[in-house]
Amino acid sequence: MSPSVDQTAALDLPALGIDIGGTKVAGGVVLPDGTITDTARRATPGKSVSATEDAIAAVVEELADRHGGPLVGVGVGAAGWFDRTGDTVLFSPHLAWRNQPLRKDLGTRLQRPLWVGNDADAAAWAEYRYGAARGSDLALVITLGTGIGGGMVIDGRLQRGAHGVAGEWGHMRVVPDGRLCACGNRGCWEQYASGNALGQTAREVANSSPAAAASLLERVEGQADRLTGEHVATAAAAGDPLALELLAEVGTWLGQGIADLSAVLDPGVVVIGGGVSVLGEMVLGPARARLERALPGRGFRPGPQVLAAELGAQAGLVGAADLVRRAVAEGVA
Repeated sequence: MSPSVDQTAALDLPALGIDIGGTKVAGGVVLPDGTITDTARRATPGKSVSATEDAIAAVVEELADRHGGPLVGVGVGAAGWFDRTGDTVLFSPHLAWRNQPLRKDLGTRLQRPLWVGNDADAAAWAEYRYGAARGSDLALVITLGTGIGGGMVIDGRLQRGAHGVAGEWGHMRVVPDGRLCACGNRGCWEQYASGNALGQTAREVANSSPAAAASLLERVEGQADRLTGEHVATAAAAGDPLALELLAEVGTWLGQGIADLSAVLDPGVVVIGGGVSVLGEMVLGPARARLERALPGRGFRPGPQVLAAELGAQAGLVGAADLVRRAVAEGVA
Protein backbone atom coordinates (compact mmCIF):
# COMPACT_ATOMS: atom_id res chain seq x y z
CA MET A 1 0.00 0.00 0.00
CA SER A 2 1.32 3.46 -0.88
CA PRO A 3 1.99 5.93 1.94
CA SER A 4 -0.99 8.12 2.78
CA VAL A 5 -0.87 11.65 1.38
CA ASP A 6 -1.53 14.68 3.53
CA GLN A 7 -4.56 16.59 2.26
CA THR A 8 -2.69 19.88 2.22
CA ALA A 9 0.05 18.39 0.02
CA ALA A 10 -2.27 16.66 -2.44
CA LEU A 11 -2.67 19.57 -4.86
CA ASP A 12 1.09 19.81 -5.32
CA LEU A 13 1.75 16.16 -6.15
CA PRO A 14 1.55 14.16 -9.39
CA ALA A 15 -1.28 11.67 -9.81
CA LEU A 16 -1.98 8.73 -12.07
CA GLY A 17 -4.74 9.11 -14.65
CA ILE A 18 -6.29 6.06 -16.33
CA ASP A 19 -8.55 6.22 -19.39
CA ILE A 20 -10.41 2.99 -20.21
CA GLY A 21 -11.92 2.55 -23.65
CA GLY A 22 -13.22 -0.35 -25.65
CA THR A 23 -9.79 -1.25 -27.04
CA LYS A 24 -7.17 0.06 -24.62
CA VAL A 25 -6.37 0.99 -21.03
CA ALA A 26 -4.20 4.14 -21.25
CA GLY A 27 -2.47 5.67 -18.26
CA GLY A 28 -0.21 8.58 -17.46
CA VAL A 29 1.65 10.32 -14.67
CA VAL A 30 0.14 13.81 -14.57
CA LEU A 31 1.62 16.83 -12.83
CA PRO A 32 -0.59 19.46 -11.14
CA ASP A 33 -0.24 21.74 -14.18
CA GLY A 34 -1.66 19.02 -16.45
CA THR A 35 1.66 17.95 -17.96
CA ILE A 36 2.00 14.21 -18.66
CA THR A 37 5.47 12.93 -17.82
CA ASP A 38 5.08 9.21 -18.56
CA THR A 39 2.53 6.91 -20.20
CA ALA A 40 1.68 3.21 -20.41
CA ARG A 41 -1.07 1.13 -21.96
CA ARG A 42 -2.55 -2.33 -22.20
CA ALA A 43 -5.20 -3.87 -24.44
CA THR A 44 -8.69 -3.90 -22.95
CA PRO A 45 -10.01 -7.46 -22.54
CA GLY A 46 -13.54 -6.12 -22.67
CA LYS A 47 -15.41 -9.40 -22.23
CA SER A 48 -13.86 -10.16 -18.83
CA VAL A 49 -14.37 -8.04 -15.70
CA SER A 50 -11.40 -9.50 -13.84
CA ALA A 51 -9.08 -9.33 -16.86
CA THR A 52 -9.99 -5.68 -17.46
CA GLU A 53 -9.22 -4.86 -13.85
CA ASP A 54 -5.95 -6.81 -14.16
CA ALA A 55 -5.02 -4.57 -17.10
CA ILE A 56 -5.79 -1.43 -15.08
CA ALA A 57 -3.68 -2.69 -12.17
CA ALA A 58 -0.81 -3.53 -14.53
CA VAL A 59 -0.77 0.00 -15.98
CA VAL A 60 -0.87 1.54 -12.49
CA GLU A 61 1.96 -0.67 -11.23
CA GLU A 62 4.12 0.00 -14.28
CA LEU A 63 3.76 3.76 -14.02
CA ALA A 64 4.17 3.84 -10.23
CA ASP A 65 7.32 1.72 -10.38
CA ARG A 66 8.92 3.91 -13.03
CA HIS A 67 7.91 7.12 -11.27
CA GLY A 68 9.36 6.06 -7.95
CA GLY A 69 8.24 9.15 -6.02
CA PRO A 70 5.01 9.95 -4.18
CA LEU A 71 1.72 9.87 -6.09
CA VAL A 72 -1.46 11.35 -4.68
CA GLY A 73 -3.69 8.58 -6.05
CA VAL A 74 -5.30 7.08 -9.13
CA GLY A 75 -8.10 8.63 -11.17
CA VAL A 76 -9.99 6.26 -13.45
CA GLY A 77 -12.26 7.39 -16.28
CA ALA A 78 -14.18 4.68 -18.10
CA ALA A 79 -16.70 4.52 -20.90
CA GLY A 80 -19.97 3.73 -19.16
CA TRP A 81 -22.79 4.97 -16.95
CA PHE A 82 -21.88 5.36 -13.28
CA ASP A 83 -24.04 5.88 -10.23
CA ARG A 84 -24.08 9.21 -8.39
CA THR A 85 -21.15 8.32 -6.14
CA GLY A 86 -18.98 6.90 -8.91
CA ASP A 87 -18.66 3.69 -6.95
CA THR A 88 -20.62 1.47 -9.35
CA VAL A 89 -20.62 1.09 -13.14
CA LEU A 90 -24.29 0.69 -14.00
CA PHE A 91 -23.63 -0.21 -17.63
CA SER A 92 -20.77 -0.08 -20.11
CA PRO A 93 -21.56 -0.62 -23.80
CA HIS A 94 -18.12 -1.94 -24.78
CA LEU A 95 -17.02 -3.59 -21.53
CA ALA A 96 -18.33 -6.39 -19.31
CA TRP A 97 -19.36 -4.16 -16.39
CA ARG A 98 -23.00 -4.43 -15.31
CA ASN A 99 -23.78 -2.98 -11.85
CA GLN A 100 -20.12 -3.57 -11.06
CA PRO A 101 -18.70 -2.13 -7.79
CA LEU A 102 -15.64 -0.86 -9.62
CA ARG A 103 -14.38 1.52 -6.95
CA LYS A 104 -14.43 -1.21 -4.30
CA ASP A 105 -12.81 -3.77 -6.60
CA LEU A 106 -10.04 -1.42 -7.73
CA GLY A 107 -9.53 -0.10 -4.22
CA THR A 108 -8.82 -3.63 -3.01
CA ARG A 109 -6.38 -4.24 -5.86
CA LEU A 110 -4.58 -0.90 -5.96
CA GLN A 111 -4.52 0.15 -2.30
CA ARG A 112 -4.35 3.82 -3.31
CA PRO A 113 -6.76 6.77 -3.08
CA LEU A 114 -9.20 6.57 -6.00
CA TRP A 115 -11.52 8.68 -8.10
CA VAL A 116 -13.67 6.62 -10.49
CA GLY A 117 -16.16 7.96 -13.02
CA ASN A 118 -17.24 8.45 -16.61
CA ASP A 119 -14.47 9.14 -19.12
CA ALA A 120 -16.34 12.03 -20.75
CA ASP A 121 -16.79 13.65 -17.33
CA ALA A 122 -13.04 13.36 -16.81
CA ALA A 123 -12.38 14.91 -20.23
CA ALA A 124 -14.79 17.74 -19.48
CA TRP A 125 -12.97 18.48 -16.24
CA ALA A 126 -9.63 18.52 -18.06
CA GLU A 127 -10.89 21.06 -20.59
CA TYR A 128 -12.26 23.21 -17.75
CA ARG A 129 -9.01 23.07 -15.77
CA TYR A 130 -6.43 23.21 -18.54
CA GLY A 131 -8.10 23.60 -21.92
CA ALA A 132 -10.64 25.50 -23.97
CA ALA A 133 -13.17 25.96 -21.13
CA ARG A 134 -10.76 27.57 -18.63
CA GLY A 135 -12.50 30.19 -16.50
CA SER A 136 -16.04 29.44 -17.67
CA ASP A 137 -18.81 29.58 -15.06
CA LEU A 138 -20.88 27.06 -17.03
CA ALA A 139 -19.08 24.88 -19.53
CA LEU A 140 -20.40 22.01 -21.59
CA VAL A 141 -18.07 19.55 -23.26
CA ILE A 142 -19.44 17.47 -26.13
CA THR A 143 -17.42 14.46 -27.23
CA LEU A 144 -18.04 13.49 -30.84
CA GLY A 145 -16.87 9.97 -31.58
CA THR A 146 -18.79 6.91 -32.68
CA GLY A 147 -21.59 8.43 -30.56
CA ILE A 148 -22.01 11.61 -28.51
CA GLY A 149 -21.22 12.02 -24.84
CA GLY A 150 -19.94 14.79 -22.65
CA GLY A 151 -19.79 16.49 -19.31
CA MET A 152 -20.72 19.70 -17.54
CA VAL A 153 -18.88 21.97 -15.10
CA ILE A 154 -20.82 24.63 -13.20
CA ASP A 155 -19.18 27.08 -10.81
CA GLY A 156 -16.03 24.99 -10.65
CA ARG A 157 -17.76 21.69 -9.85
CA LEU A 158 -18.20 18.68 -12.10
CA GLN A 159 -21.93 17.95 -12.33
CA ARG A 160 -22.82 14.25 -12.46
CA GLY A 161 -26.59 14.58 -12.06
CA ALA A 162 -28.99 13.17 -9.48
CA HIS A 163 -28.26 9.59 -10.57
CA GLY A 164 -24.76 10.02 -11.96
CA VAL A 165 -25.64 9.89 -15.65
CA ALA A 166 -25.72 13.58 -16.63
CA GLY A 167 -24.07 14.54 -19.91
CA GLU A 168 -25.54 11.87 -22.17
CA TRP A 169 -26.36 14.56 -24.73
CA GLY A 170 -26.33 12.05 -27.58
CA HIS A 171 -29.65 10.61 -26.50
CA MET A 172 -31.71 13.77 -26.80
CA ARG A 173 -34.41 13.02 -29.34
CA VAL A 174 -34.08 15.41 -32.28
CA VAL A 175 -36.10 13.52 -34.94
CA PRO A 176 -39.35 11.89 -33.78
CA ASP A 177 -39.51 8.34 -35.14
CA GLY A 178 -36.07 8.80 -36.68
CA ARG A 179 -33.16 6.39 -36.90
CA LEU A 180 -33.11 3.58 -34.34
CA CYS A 181 -30.47 4.17 -31.64
CA ALA A 182 -28.59 1.55 -29.61
CA CYS A 183 -30.25 2.99 -26.50
CA GLY A 184 -33.61 1.67 -27.73
CA ASN A 185 -35.16 4.98 -28.76
CA ARG A 186 -35.48 6.54 -32.19
CA GLY A 187 -34.21 9.84 -33.47
CA CYS A 188 -31.41 10.41 -30.94
CA TRP A 189 -28.99 13.25 -31.64
CA GLU A 190 -26.01 10.92 -32.03
CA GLN A 191 -27.75 9.23 -34.94
CA TYR A 192 -27.30 12.49 -36.91
CA ALA A 193 -24.20 14.22 -35.49
CA SER A 194 -21.47 11.64 -34.83
CA GLY A 195 -18.88 9.50 -36.56
CA ASN A 196 -21.38 6.67 -36.91
CA ALA A 197 -23.95 9.07 -38.33
CA LEU A 198 -21.44 10.31 -40.90
CA GLY A 199 -20.79 6.75 -42.07
CA GLN A 200 -24.46 5.82 -42.14
CA THR A 201 -25.41 8.85 -44.22
CA ALA A 202 -22.56 8.11 -46.64
CA ARG A 203 -23.79 4.53 -47.06
CA GLU A 204 -27.35 5.71 -47.66
CA VAL A 205 -26.21 8.14 -50.36
CA ALA A 206 -23.94 5.56 -51.99
CA ASN A 207 -26.70 2.96 -52.11
CA SER A 208 -29.33 5.35 -53.46
CA SER A 209 -27.09 7.29 -55.85
CA PRO A 210 -23.84 5.48 -56.68
CA ALA A 211 -22.92 8.02 -59.35
CA ALA A 212 -23.01 10.89 -56.86
CA ALA A 213 -20.85 8.89 -54.44
CA ALA A 214 -18.44 7.53 -57.05
CA SER A 215 -15.30 9.02 -55.47
CA LEU A 216 -16.23 7.68 -52.04
CA LEU A 217 -17.02 4.25 -53.48
CA GLU A 218 -13.56 4.11 -55.04
CA ARG A 219 -12.14 4.05 -51.51
CA VAL A 220 -14.03 0.85 -50.65
CA GLU A 221 -13.80 -0.98 -54.00
CA GLY A 222 -17.39 -0.09 -54.82
CA GLN A 223 -18.86 -1.71 -51.69
CA ALA A 224 -21.13 0.92 -50.19
CA ASP A 225 -21.73 -1.01 -46.98
CA ARG A 226 -18.03 -0.71 -46.12
CA LEU A 227 -18.08 3.09 -46.00
CA THR A 228 -17.33 4.59 -42.59
CA GLY A 229 -17.07 8.05 -41.13
CA GLU A 230 -13.29 7.78 -41.40
CA HIS A 231 -13.53 7.27 -45.16
CA VAL A 232 -15.68 10.38 -45.44
CA ALA A 233 -13.32 12.42 -43.26
CA THR A 234 -10.30 11.39 -45.35
CA ALA A 235 -12.13 12.26 -48.56
CA ALA A 236 -13.21 15.62 -47.16
CA ALA A 237 -9.63 16.47 -46.22
CA ALA A 238 -8.76 15.80 -49.88
CA GLY A 239 -11.49 18.22 -51.01
CA ASP A 240 -14.14 15.71 -52.13
CA PRO A 241 -17.35 17.75 -52.62
CA LEU A 242 -19.79 15.07 -51.40
CA ALA A 243 -17.68 14.32 -48.34
CA LEU A 244 -17.56 18.02 -47.48
CA GLU A 245 -21.33 18.21 -47.88
CA LEU A 246 -21.83 15.24 -45.56
CA LEU A 247 -19.54 16.78 -42.94
CA ALA A 248 -21.45 20.05 -43.18
CA GLU A 249 -24.67 18.11 -42.54
CA VAL A 250 -23.18 16.59 -39.38
CA GLY A 251 -22.05 20.06 -38.35
CA THR A 252 -25.54 21.45 -38.92
CA TRP A 253 -27.06 18.76 -36.70
CA LEU A 254 -24.37 19.50 -34.11
CA GLY A 255 -25.33 23.17 -34.10
CA GLN A 256 -29.01 22.34 -33.70
CA GLY A 257 -28.27 20.21 -30.66
CA ILE A 258 -26.13 22.95 -29.14
CA ALA A 259 -29.02 25.39 -29.63
CA ASP A 260 -31.35 22.99 -27.82
CA LEU A 261 -28.90 22.59 -24.93
CA SER A 262 -28.48 26.36 -24.78
CA ALA A 263 -32.22 26.80 -24.31
CA VAL A 264 -32.05 24.70 -21.15
CA LEU A 265 -28.60 25.37 -19.70
CA ASP A 266 -27.37 28.70 -21.17
CA PRO A 267 -23.66 27.73 -21.21
CA GLY A 268 -20.92 30.28 -21.67
CA VAL A 269 -18.79 27.91 -23.72
CA VAL A 270 -19.37 24.62 -25.52
CA VAL A 271 -16.20 22.65 -26.18
CA ILE A 272 -16.23 20.04 -28.93
CA GLY A 273 -13.88 17.09 -28.40
CA GLY A 274 -13.65 13.48 -29.51
CA GLY A 275 -12.41 11.96 -32.74
CA VAL A 276 -14.72 13.89 -35.08
CA SER A 277 -13.55 17.21 -33.60
CA VAL A 278 -10.16 16.86 -35.33
CA LEU A 279 -11.97 17.82 -38.54
CA GLY A 280 -12.09 21.35 -37.16
CA GLU A 281 -13.90 24.04 -39.08
CA MET A 282 -15.34 21.57 -41.60
CA VAL A 283 -17.70 20.60 -38.76
CA LEU A 284 -17.52 23.57 -36.38
CA GLY A 285 -18.21 26.19 -39.06
CA PRO A 286 -21.60 24.71 -40.03
CA ALA A 287 -22.33 24.09 -36.33
CA ARG A 288 -21.85 27.75 -35.45
CA ALA A 289 -23.94 28.83 -38.44
CA ARG A 290 -26.82 26.58 -37.40
CA LEU A 291 -26.55 27.68 -33.78
CA GLU A 292 -26.83 31.31 -34.84
CA ARG A 293 -30.04 30.53 -36.78
CA ALA A 294 -31.58 28.16 -34.22
CA LEU A 295 -30.71 29.74 -30.85
CA PRO A 296 -33.97 30.51 -29.01
CA GLY A 297 -34.33 34.27 -28.55
CA ARG A 298 -31.61 34.93 -31.14
CA GLY A 299 -30.94 38.60 -31.62
CA PHE A 300 -31.95 39.39 -28.05
CA ARG A 301 -29.53 37.21 -26.08
CA PRO A 302 -25.94 35.99 -26.32
CA GLY A 303 -25.19 32.42 -27.24
CA PRO A 304 -22.27 30.23 -26.20
CA GLN A 305 -18.85 30.19 -27.74
CA VAL A 306 -18.27 26.96 -29.66
CA LEU A 307 -14.63 25.96 -29.43
CA ALA A 308 -12.49 22.98 -30.37
CA ALA A 309 -11.08 20.98 -27.46
CA GLU A 310 -7.42 21.61 -26.70
CA LEU A 311 -6.29 18.44 -24.92
CA GLY A 312 -7.16 15.87 -27.56
CA ALA A 313 -7.05 12.15 -26.77
CA GLN A 314 -5.23 12.76 -23.47
CA ALA A 315 -8.08 14.74 -21.90
CA GLY A 316 -9.64 11.75 -20.11
CA LEU A 317 -6.54 10.66 -18.23
CA VAL A 318 -5.51 14.25 -17.45
CA GLY A 319 -8.94 15.02 -16.02
CA ALA A 320 -9.12 11.78 -14.02
CA ALA A 321 -5.72 12.49 -12.46
CA ASP A 322 -6.75 15.99 -11.41
CA LEU A 323 -10.06 14.74 -10.02
CA VAL A 324 -8.38 12.24 -7.69
CA ARG A 325 -5.94 14.96 -6.66
CA ARG A 326 -8.79 17.26 -5.70
CA ALA A 327 -10.74 14.42 -4.04
CA VAL A 328 -7.80 13.68 -1.77
CA ALA A 329 -7.37 17.38 -0.98
CA GLU A 330 -11.07 17.55 -0.01
CA GLY A 331 -10.86 14.36 2.03
CA VAL A 332 -13.32 12.37 -0.08
CA ALA A 333 -10.98 9.84 -1.75
